[in-house]
Amino acid sequence: MLEILNKPIFWHVHQRCIEAGFSENDIYLATDDERIFQKALSLNLNTLMTSLQHESGTDRIYEVARIKGWESQDIIINVQGDEPMISPALIRQLAEFSSSRTEFDITTAVVSIDSLSDFENPNVVKAVVGLNNRALYFTRSASPYRRDIPTSIDLAFKHIGIYAYSVQSLSKFCSFGEAPLEAYEKLEQLRALSNGLSIGAWYYNGEVAHGIDTLSDYQNVKNRMEAL
Repeated sequence: MLEILNKPIFWHVHQRCIEAGFSENDIYLATDDERIFQKALSLNLNTLMTSLQHESGTDRIYEVARIKGWESQDIIINVQGDEPMISPALIRQLAEFSSSRTEFDITTAVVSIDSLSDFENPNVVKAVVGLNNRALYFTRSASPYRRDIPTSIDLAFKHIGIYAYSVQSLSKFCSFGEAPLEAYEKLEQLRALSNGLSIGAWYYNGEVAHGIDTLSDYQNVKNRMEAL
């Protein structure tokens, strides 16, 4: 199990959630990996072992909500366990946005794209956002495309993979099968939009830390954290 500063990666994510102002009693680690489960227990973290059958992390979170018996209007923040440098401010601000904008079924965060290379990179997911923070679409394509100035990126936003939803909205989402657009773009959030759920986009104005997807990512993040 990979560690940074003698602690597993997920422990650092847990710390960022505490730094965001949440009580340890309200933070849960959900996993289907026995090694992670046992390590989390040894660190005195609230952890739940979930089914091996889930197709996505969202399904896993809904299982936790059912196990814990959370109320339909309770808000859940989904923070990925591989982002040890995620900003506590991002987590807190999304929670506040979600609580204040209850007209949305789901809320998430976006940040301005500041380079044409990111805009054209299919691994950078773009969020097309309309009026009043309403997300219209998510895509790997360069979008929105400004016809008269093709290199313009002033309305281009990168999607940040953090979500907030009520248990009720989570239940709706998990009742749907994979949507055609979701399968096409390989973006789970398109399942929500395809089935009429609304997504609100919070404009985050801050640095977005890179998650750990590869050993190279791990080494880069490890070096940065050890240098702090």
